Amino acid sequence: MQSLERCVGDVGTFFEKHWNRAPLLRAAPDNDGAFDDLASIDDLDHMVASVGVHASNLRMVARGRTLPVAAYTVPPGNKSRSSERLVSGPLVYERFEDGATIVLESLHRYWSHLTDFCRDLELSLGHRLQVNAYITPPGSQGFDVHRDTHDVFVLQVSGSKHWIVYDRDDPELALIDEEIESGSALYIPKGFPHAASADRRASAHLTVGILTHDSIDIVREVVKLAEGESVFNARLPREAMMDPEALRASVQHHVENLRTWLDGIDMERLTKRVARRIMSTSQPIVHGQLRQLAMIDEIDAQTPIFRRRGATCALFPGEGSLKVLLSDRELEMPLAAKPAMEEVAGRHHLHVLDLHEYLTPESALVLVKRLIREGLLRVDVDG
Repeated sequence: MQSLERCVGDVGTFFEKHWNRAPLLRAAPDNDGAFDDLASIDDLDHMVASVGVHASNLRMVARGRTLPVAAYTVPPGNKSRSSERLVSGPLVYERFEDGATIVLESLHRYWSHLTDFCRDLELSLGHRLQVNAYITPPGSQGFDVHRDTHDVFVLQVSGSKHWIVYDRDDPELALIDEEIESGSALYIPKGFPHAASADRRASAHLTVGILTHDSIDIVREVVKLAEGESVFNARLPREAMMDPEALRASVQHHVENLRTWLDGIDMERLTKRVARRIMSTSQPIVHGQLRQLAMIDEIDAQTPIFRRRGATCALFPGEGSLKVLLSDRELEMPLAAKPAMEEVAGRHHLHVLDLHEYLTPESALVLVKRLIREGLLRVDVDG
C-alpha cells in the first residue's frame, strides 16, 4: 500500500469517497522533490539526451496537436539494420523551446524505479498501469480540455502546473482549479474533463494511467467460449435479411439457446480464462535474474527462498494436472504438486525443507529451482 499512500494519503478515505467517484488533490509534503526517486527532471532529461529513447516511446504535442515524427527525429544511419527514424535530442529541445510538450511513453517498461512503484500500486488497486511523462515548456499547454477513458494519477515531479478538473456531469463546474506544486499528487477518475498549463517555469509530471479490468472482460470471455459451440454457429435463415418477423423469431430462438447454455457453463473453465486475461497483462519483474541463475546450483534444503515482490500466482487444478498462472505464462504440473504449490503460493518466505512434507527432497528442490527460473521465487544473493 506504500505507493498508493504516496498518491492519496489515507487509503481508506480514498476508496470510500474518491475511487471512481471524485477527483482528489493531495498537497505536496514538506520535503521538496517527493517523487524524485521515481523519475526526477534530470532522469527525464537523461532519457531524451543520453539513453536514445525509442521513437515509438516519444512524441511531442503543441497547442493540442501531435507534431509530425519528422519534426524531432532523423533517418537511421546508413549502416543501421532498422528503418525506423531515430529521436534527435537537439531537435527535441528545439521543438521544446518552440513551445511543444515532450511526452515520454510507457516509462514503467524500462525505468526500474517506476516499474517497482507501479507493481506495488497495481497490487493495491487490482488493475494494471502505464506511466507517461509530460515535460511542458514555460507558459505552454500541451492538450486542450479533454476526458480520459481511464482513471489517472498525476504526480508533479518538477515545477508547477495549473490544473482545472471539471465535474463529470456539469462541464461548466470546476471541482479543482489550483496550481499544483512539485511533490503534489492528483487523482482524476475517467470521464472528468480536465486541462493543465505550465506557469513561468518548465513543468514535468508523471501520469499513471489505470487500465481497469471491468465486468465486460468476463462477457468477452463468455463470447469466446460461445464461439466454440456448434449451436451458435448455425446460419441465420435466408428470410431474416428481408423479413423482420423472421429475424425477430431467429433472434429470440438464439437468445433462448444462449440462456440455456449459460445455465450450464463451466465456471472453473471460465474463471481460468478470465484469470489468464487479467494476469497476462502484468509482466513479471525479474531484477537480478542473471545472478539468480548463476547461483541456482548452490541451493539446498536450508536455503532461504523468497517470493519475488509483485509476482502473481494462481492455481487451477484439473483432471490429472495442475495449471499454474504466473503473470505472463502458464505452467502445467502433475496434480501431485498441488499441496506444495499451495504452500508456495501462500507464503512470502520459505525453505526447500518446508516442501518435504508434500514432495521428496529431490522433487522439492527441482520445483523451487523451476520457480526461480520462471521468476516467481528468488534467493537472497546478498545473504
